[in-house]
Amino acid sequence: MTFSNKIFSGSLVIVALLLSQCKKDDPIASETPDIELESVSSMNVLEGDPLTFRIKYTDGDGDLGENNPDVHNLFLTDNRVNVTYQYRVKELAPEGSSIIIRGHLDVELNSTAITNGSNSQSVTYSIYVVDRAGHQSNTVSTSSITIHK
Repeated sequence: MTFSNKIFSGSLVIVALLLSQCKKDDPIASETPDIELESVSSMNVLEGDPLTFRIKYTDGDGDLGENNPDVHNLFLTDNRVNVTYQYRVKELAPEGSSIIIRGHLDVELNSTAITNGSNSQSVTYSIYVVDRAGHQSNTVSTSSITIHK
């Protein structure tokens, strides 16, 4: 092996060692919560039936949720009549922890209604959350859901 081949081989070993020490950083999550609508319990319901919405959430600083029962931080809007139902998501990580949190929330609308007097009606719902710092998430909306008498 020539001297230049030894240097080349040694350089390759050093580069390989340096590259093996590099690690991919964890993705940086935003301090503003991000939500996705994963599912709705049914796209066809009878009037009066409940609906459950499954939401996937990520919050980069862990301040989503609240222990105070008087504070509302999840909002579900009936887009037909612009009525917003308010919910409370319980604190999901200890105050001051500043960690990335991810998970799922199941939000139940206790009862559905037809608002126009017909035998069936289509409706969409929109949902967003607000963390303890006041950061409002993106808003997700359902596809059209049909309510029947």
